[in-house]
Amino acid sequence: SVESVQKSLYFQLSLLLLLSCRKTHGITFRIQISVKELLDTDVLLKLLFHLPVNYPSTLPDISVNSDQLTRAQCMEVKDKLLEQAKNHLSEPMVHDLILWIQQHLKYVIKESATVCNEKTTLSKGTSTEDGTWMLLLHLDHMRAKAKYVKTVEKWATDLRLTGRLMFMGKIILILLQGDRSNIKEYLILQKTSKVDVDSSGKKCKEKMISVLCETKVQSQQKRFQTFEVKEYSTLDELQKEFETAGLATLFSDFVPPLLK
Repeated sequence: SVESVQKSLYFQLSLLLLLSCRKTHGITFRIQISVKELLDTDVLLKLLFHLPVNYPSTLPDISVNSDQLTRAQCMEVKDKLLEQAKNHLSEPMVHDLILWIQQHLKYVIKESATVCNEKTTLSKGTSTEDGTWMLLLHLDHMRAKAKYVKTVEKWATDLRLTGRLMFMGKIILILLQGDRSNIKEYLILQKTSKVDVDSSGKKCKEKMISVLCETKVQSQQKRFQTFEVKEYSTLDELQKEFETAGLATLFSDFVPPLLK
């Protein structure tokens, strides 16, 4: 019944909020729900909510993932949830948003399939409205390197981000380019997912990450066409990668200090 679902959700939300770590930038937590879609098959939705410190006066950031849905469908679900969130501005909304998507997922998926071609055409014209953005991250280490690399590659592909995952000695850099909203979503995933293991081999979140630079790509800078994982033997090789992309200043400002 709806009442039992509500009680269950209240309990889950309360538990998750208690377990979440409250920081100066807000609260981030995950919720997994099983929802029936058009053919009455179960769809497992993985919802990631980031509540800023001034929530609910400010809308939450929402990330949607599901093995049963395409990336386009996940983005459509996210867009619909954010539309609904605007109706609840200045009041707690997470619980209402979850109930709404449980009741309307089948219609969102159907609508997404119906207007797929239209949205594809539209997105080509609007995705660069805010321009292409660039993010440079520094990672302290990777203990479970193979799994970590695979995860970063998947996120980049899912969010249509291009760039490089670069290894040079002990230096690990992630350089990403793409729509600003997707860059933002990547950062949420990077900071809240268990992508590595600790010294005892237990899965853990990335705590040793630094955002070196987040800025708009300038006209003289090259746009990467793909996302690649590359290893460099020398600092000169790494510098050449940046210079070829018109990012010599980015390199000189942020990479040499990492060697000190």
